[in-house]
Amino acid sequence: MAVFTGTVAVTGLNATDNPGPGVPVVRALRSSPEFAGRIIGLAYDAMDPGLFLPDLLDGAMLIPYPSAGRDALFARLAHARRTFGVDVLIPTLDSELPALCDHEHVLRAMGIGVYLPTRAQYDMRSKARLFELCENHDVPVPRSEVLNDPNALYSIHERFSFPIAVKGVFYGATIAYSASEAVAAFHKQAAEWGLPIIVQEFVAGEELNVAAIGDGEGGLIGAVPMKKLMLTKQGKGWAGVTIHDAPLMALARRAVAAMKWRGPLELEVIRDAAGGYHLLEINPRFPAWVDLSAGAGQNLPLACARLAAGESVGTLPDYRVGAAFVRASVNQLVDISAFEALTVHGERAKAS
Repeated sequence: MAVFTGTVAVTGLNATDNPGPGVPVVRALRSSPEFAGRIIGLAYDAMDPGLFLPDLLDGAMLIPYPSAGRDALFARLAHARRTFGVDVLIPTLDSELPALCDHEHVLRAMGIGVYLPTRAQYDMRSKARLFELCENHDVPVPRSEVLNDPNALYSIHERFSFPIAVKGVFYGATIAYSASEAVAAFHKQAAEWGLPIIVQEFVAGEELNVAAIGDGEGGLIGAVPMKKLMLTKQGKGWAGVTIHDAPLMALARRAVAAMKWRGPLELEVIRDAAGGYHLLEINPRFPAWVDLSAGAGQNLPLACARLAAGESVGTLPDYRVGAAFVRASVNQLVDISAFEALTVHGERAKAS
């Protein structure tokens, strides 16, 4: 396949203890001998750590928060196209997608390609509708309820056994062991992400994940499964390894087929002590460990960039079992001028 030479814009550069997927997406692109393009970082905060990693970006630009609305975002993307010649956009945060889904024609008119689900697909896999989706398509999923009133949690013991998972509509999950803990978690998640709140049956077991790209017709272009080896206090994977797991992959194929998903996604799954599989969430973007896919020989971000550019990639080759990652926290030393340009002008032509 020809070397990719386009300019790719990537969001989600908040590489903290709860990292966004942006830096791993960029690292996966940079790692491939088939990539000879430029990469522009799009950030919401001038202090996002991914903006300052050496040799990572060819430029950077601040963009408005999703709450500013679609018009503000599209105006900024048009400026990114004019300033940096952006050819492809890979958004990596859930909250960005509502403004982008179903507007691929607008972006392409700017000269920016994307490979994204429709808004109907995005909504179908939401935490609020996941139980219904899975029940209708024979995908195993923990029982859940969608709540807008915290008072309903005082009688939740009549329908669920504690502990339960209390989840925000976009991000975040808290394990609650009593009604009072559940109510506190409700208010915490609602304050950060709004309503509704999802209450889900808690399933103990081994945490598994699948990063994938759907072809929009019910098939998988590529998929890499991973087992978490180390978790942070927030429940985020700090180390993991690619595995062979036929039932897990079968579950992933059923879920993607049910949605006819188009674009990147991540499935979060629990395998219980009896060997049963339970789909907890479907995230509508790449995970923060997606560079492991490149290390395993199936470079999902590069495939996504090619697809967004209008290329055909077919079905990706098999991944390598036993590829592993371990995250590390480091102090990145920079000069104050490295983020001065972003805070003053909102963009920087070349990463430090």
